Amino acid sequence: MSIIQSRRRFLAGATMAGAAGFVGLPTSLHAEPPLETTAVRLPRWVGGAYCWAGTYIAGELMRAEGLTDVRFVEGDRSVDHAEWIARGETDFSVNFPPSQIMSIDRGVPIKVLTGLHSGCLELIARESIGSITDLRGKRVGVDGFNNSRHVWLTLMSSYVGLDPVNDIEWVVSEDATPTELFVEGRIDAFLGTPPQPQELRARKIGHTILNNAIDRPWSQYFCCMISATTDYVDRHPVATKRVLRSILKAADLCASDPQWVAGQMVDRDFVPSYDLALQTLNDIRYDTWRDFDPEDSMRFYTLRMQETGMIKSSPQQIIAAGTDWRFLDELKRELKS
Repeated sequence: MSIIQSRRRFLAGATMAGAAGFVGLPTSLHAEPPLETTAVRLPRWVGGAYCWAGTYIAGELMRAEGLTDVRFVEGDRSVDHAEWIARGETDFSVNFPPSQIMSIDRGVPIKVLTGLHSGCLELIARESIGSITDLRGKRVGVDGFNNSRHVWLTLMSSYVGLDPVNDIEWVVSEDATPTELFVEGRIDAFLGTPPQPQELRARKIGHTILNNAIDRPWSQYFCCMISATTDYVDRHPVATKRVLRSILKAADLCASDPQWVAGQMVDRDFVPSYDLALQTLNDIRYDTWRDFDPEDSMRFYTLRMQETGMIKSSPQQIIAAGTDWRFLDELKRELKS
């Protein structure tokens, strides 16, 4: 690491320490039981995952909470990052509810703890395509079958009456991303995640036919939720609460001061572009964690996945086996705005 990079990281850390005081810590951490561990591993997607700002910015807040060994770990990028937590590479995960539900249905020992935000998905299409129903017979790009994009698009298309298997021509390419395929004209639509929609808007390529920040029913539910391994939650409940408290306070910072957060994301080398980070933060609803019911989100997506035959478990089984809302309930009372 260069001297300049070291100085930037030092200054960013000092600024985050100030932010810890700004958003407030508990009146006395000594009033809480002692930490069972001071270590936690969080996911990191180098150069991307602009919508993970709530966890990226939470690192220094966690250190202020006594978690001195906070590590951001990049897992195996050849697989969906749901596998990172399943393989024990991270203790916590930021992921889409359908991905978490599929893991729980397979028996992966995780607990979904809270919703983080809504609004990071946009279905981008050619100008001639006006709605999801217009995707009948069209080429839709995905990274692979049964991964997050394919699952989301299957749920969205089946919800409006399309048969995802027979009505859509799925295009899977290993030599290019869906964004590249769309720009090259090799597909007609794809599901974009930050910063892809922001980049294409700036270039005036395509248009959005579904935005889950504003389009019902998707806008009524979380699109990203926080989960942890069952082992970490069971063995370290005090640490789990402090990690979660830091992430939710960071979410409040994302909503209240997106310019500052975008700068921190770049200064701490989580993402390369300030402009794309700021646009993403302005597009995403980081103000929903207090208002949306995370159990409603889990129930809604589980029902849709059950209808399409993706999973066998019922909503009651998924919620019973794979969620734990007790920390969120405490923090909602504690962090009243």
